[in-house]
Amino acid sequence: MNENIMKPSVEASRLALGSVSGVERPSREEAEAAVRTLLRWAGDDPAREGLLDTPKRVAKAYEEWFGGYAVDPVEMLKRTFDETDGYDEMVLLRDIRFVSHCEHHMAPIVGRAHVAYLPLNRVVGISKLARVVNAYARRLQIQERLTAQIANTINDVLEPKGVAVVIEAEHGCMTSRGVNTHGTSMVTSRMLGAFRANASTRREFLTMIGNPQSSAAL
Repeated sequence: MNENIMKPSVEASRLALGSVSGVERPSREEAEAAVRTLLRWAGDDPAREGLLDTPKRVAKAYEEWFGGYAVDPVEMLKRTFDETDGYDEMVLLRDIRFVSHCEHHMAPIVGRAHVAYLPLNRVVGISKLARVVNAYARRLQIQERLTAQIANTINDVLEPKGVAVVIEAEHGCMTSRGVNTHGTSMVTSRMLGAFRANASTRREFLTMIGNPQSSAAL
């Protein structure tokens, strides 16, 4: 198997961060003015009492929802631990809850991620895996890219024997508008290294996350 295909570059993993470089960020006042425009467009009056503070609240919420643009997931993984007494079995963090927003409608994506890797000499603090998930989730996303970015970054920085990521999420752009398919979830996966090449390793991971029959095994 072509190793160049299996291991994307660090630059590719950081694409979302680099894609906003050089773009002038509007001021807080401009952001709040844009919210007032949307309120008027929706048919309401931004000057009424209940909406007076809404532009400020929305701008503050956006700073939190899209705080991932201000952090570098690669830096989060650079502090590792070498003293593992030879531990080389799977490290798995299950059920990492996250909220993201789709780049097409800016509607919420609410889901959970399962992240695993097979260490090669180095391990990272488990909280860092959750931080990487949330760093990428707190950007405008599509689920396929979110899945790939998480896996690629862990693979590039830690250089393990393999990385596996499975994400299951509900998309507000489908559940609250359009086809209105309530209760529908989307599952995506990214398998690198041993998880892609070795069916038993992949099966072990899927069993551990409670989804042994997942199509991610295909």
